[in-house]
Amino acid sequence: MKSLKPILKWAGGKRWLVPHLLPIWEKYADYRLVEPFCGGMAVALALRPARALLNDINHHLINFYRWVQQGLEIGIPMENDEKLYYEHRSRFNELIRSGQEESREAAELFYYLNKTGFNGLCRFNRKGEYNVPFGRYRKINYATSFPAHRELFRRWTFMAGDFEEVPLQKGDFVYADPPYDVEFVNYFKEGYGWADQVRLVEWLSRHDGPIVLSNQATERIVNLYERHGFKLTYLDGPRSISANGKRQRAREVLATRL
Repeated sequence: MKSLKPILKWAGGKRWLVPHLLPIWEKYADYRLVEPFCGGMAVALALRPARALLNDINHHLINFYRWVQQGLEIGIPMENDEKLYYEHRSRFNELIRSGQEESREAAELFYYLNKTGFNGLCRFNRKGEYNVPFGRYRKINYATSFPAHRELFRRWTFMAGDFEEVPLQKGDFVYADPPYDVEFVNYFKEGYGWADQVRLVEWLSRHDGPIVLSNQATERIVNLYERHGFKLTYLDGPRSISANGKRQRAREVLATRL
């Protein structure tokens, strides 16, 4: 079955990792897929499991997916226009302040802001308000409905919360892609630090089922994963970093316990 592309732009998306994940997943294709950090959902949309539990701490993201699941059709004006962008951003933050962040309008605005904002970022200030600036794209292809995704989403469950709130079942196939162990611009107002990296591995280590983890291969991440019995595979990531005055591919690690 052909995979679907993610609906949203998403920094750190894992479409590039899918060829490495598919051979692992094929052995467990009848399992329930659980993603504690589903983000742009490149992996779930490529694997297309019959059953999935997809979580993210960003409840605006999950609200959007739930509305797509219900057959969202976007009716707000959508143009690659700076004035309109900031009007829609202000309206989105007004909905957040007034407790209407789970509304259909909030889902529509989230989609528009994601497609039009700078570099696919999703960033909030300490007040929980969206603060990504206007992007600079020559052309943006907006969609007003997502019928193929809706059909697939009907088989899946979405939830929003901390990863430790995800109710794992024995035998679930867990793919965890936490924020990388690097200096981090807030994806959500709470942030994600080293204590969370440790907490995640300790939580996963209690799970009775196959686990795949991906992260940047920093020294302390490698040591953490090895201490908890994960098998490590090193990969060249799609992005470059500066090292010794030269640009080189970021080293990534795929950690498995199967």
